[in-house]
Amino acid sequence: MGAGHSHAVAVPPGTAAGRHKSRLVGALALTTTFMVVEVIGGLWTGSLALLADAAHMLTDAGGLALALIAVRFAERPATPQKTYGFARMEVLSALTNAVVLLLLTVYIFYEAYQRFLNPPEILAGPMLAVAVVGLVVNLISMRLLSAGSSESLNVKGAYFEVLSDMLGSLGVIVAAGVIMLTGWTLADPIIGAGIGLFIIPRTWILLKQAIHILMEGTPPQVNIALLERKLLDISGVTAVHDLHVWTITSGIDAMSCHLVVADMAQARMTLISANEAMKTGFGLTHATIQIEDQNLREAECELRL
Repeated sequence: MGAGHSHAVAVPPGTAAGRHKSRLVGALALTTTFMVVEVIGGLWTGSLALLADAAHMLTDAGGLALALIAVRFAERPATPQKTYGFARMEVLSALTNAVVLLLLTVYIFYEAYQRFLNPPEILAGPMLAVAVVGLVVNLISMRLLSAGSSESLNVKGAYFEVLSDMLGSLGVIVAAGVIMLTGWTLADPIIGAGIGLFIIPRTWILLKQAIHILMEGTPPQVNIALLERKLLDISGVTAVHDLHVWTITSGIDAMSCHLVVADMAQARMTLISANEAMKTGFGLTHATIQIEDQNLREAECELRL
């Protein structure tokens, strides 16, 4: 029944995360190197806060590696079986990062509880030295990822992990200072648990964003009611149905709909106007729009009754 079909700009081969691949590589190298230092330092000093930070470094390294793997998959061309390509791998990577962070936070809470029951001896001096170096490494990694975090959900997930590590390093520094000045070793598990509490809301937001995309929810910046009104305002359009707007991956949104028109002779101009309205008003450059004749549409509806 479709009398006209228009595709605007095709899905671009590059993704938002792909534009920041070199920064992801740099952050991964820094994180992996210092993770080894923190693990050794945490075992040496007996600090839970330092070990918690080292565990976060481990998830950072895994998250960054996943992000890079996702970028590599997203760069692969589309196939007849996967017509959008592998761009959604970035969203799956972000989802994995969020789940791992939440599970890790649960473990930190458990370990903090155990240390409240049996406080271990802690070497505050070495603990402080390792934490200061960790803070510097995290700040450098955050600087590398900051630009991409606003463009890609994948990079945003990696940035959140590095941010949590930076706060973890600050927490370890505070805990080490308290222990050095007062000898109160419970500061260590308290800070460790505090790091976990800070991570939860940000990770939860990331998790919801990834699930929303996988469920093909409407992008948050698109007002679907306003979009429908814009289409109905086009001269000759009498109805809009089967309207969908969804996100393929970060920075790539798509829409599809059926437009019912009174005069099929105006189908071409209607398509041009609809595509322009989607592009200029909503930033939707990948639009699939089918034109339907009003008389045929009404006849079809009557047959269904």
